[in-house]
Amino acid sequence: MAAMKPRTGEGPLEVTKEGRGLVMRVPLEGGGRLVVEISQQEAQDLYEALKPVVA
Repeated sequence: MAAMKPRTGEGPLEVTKEGRGLVMRVPLEGGGRLVVEISQQEAQDLYEALKPVVA
Protein backbone atom coordinates (compact mmCIF):
# COMPACT_ATOMS: atom_id res chain seq x y z
CA MET A 1 0.00 0.00 0.00
CA ALA A 2 1.27 3.47 -0.85
CA ALA A 3 2.10 5.85 1.97
CA MET A 4 -0.69 8.31 2.65
CA LYS A 5 0.44 11.88 3.23
CA PRO A 6 -1.91 14.34 4.89
CA ARG A 7 -3.00 17.35 2.91
CA THR A 8 -1.27 20.36 4.33
CA GLY A 9 -3.26 23.01 2.50
CA GLU A 10 -2.34 24.85 -0.61
CA GLY A 11 1.06 26.11 0.44
CA PRO A 12 3.32 28.26 -1.71
CA LEU A 13 4.54 27.63 -5.24
CA GLU A 14 7.84 25.84 -4.77
CA VAL A 15 10.48 24.02 -6.75
CA THR A 16 13.00 21.67 -5.16
CA LYS A 17 15.86 19.66 -6.61
CA GLU A 18 15.34 15.98 -5.92
CA GLY A 19 17.76 13.52 -7.41
CA ARG A 20 18.44 14.36 -11.05
CA GLY A 21 15.23 16.32 -11.58
CA LEU A 22 13.22 19.20 -10.20
CA VAL A 23 9.91 18.81 -8.38
CA MET A 24 7.48 21.69 -8.87
CA ARG A 25 4.50 22.08 -6.51
CA VAL A 26 1.81 24.44 -7.77
CA PRO A 27 -1.15 25.43 -5.55
CA LEU A 28 -4.51 24.81 -7.23
CA GLU A 29 -7.67 26.85 -7.02
CA GLY A 30 -10.07 24.98 -4.76
CA GLY A 31 -7.32 23.36 -2.70
CA GLY A 32 -4.53 20.88 -3.13
CA ARG A 33 -1.39 21.14 -5.20
CA LEU A 34 -0.24 19.90 -8.57
CA VAL A 35 3.09 18.09 -8.21
CA VAL A 36 5.19 17.69 -11.36
CA GLU A 37 8.70 16.31 -11.79
CA ILE A 38 10.60 18.00 -14.61
CA SER A 39 14.13 17.88 -15.96
CA GLN A 40 16.53 20.82 -16.11
CA GLN A 41 15.85 21.14 -19.85
CA GLU A 42 12.08 21.12 -19.33
CA ALA A 43 12.47 23.82 -16.67
CA GLN A 44 14.49 25.94 -19.11
CA ASP A 45 11.86 25.41 -21.83
CA LEU A 46 9.11 26.44 -19.40
CA TYR A 47 11.08 29.56 -18.46
CA GLU A 48 11.52 30.52 -22.13
CA ALA A 49 7.79 29.97 -22.81
CA LEU A 50 6.70 32.09 -19.82
CA LYS A 51 9.22 34.91 -20.24
CA PRO A 52 7.40 36.75 -23.10
CA VAL A 53 4.00 36.74 -21.39
CA VAL A 54 5.21 37.61 -17.90
CA ALA A 55 7.75 40.34 -18.70
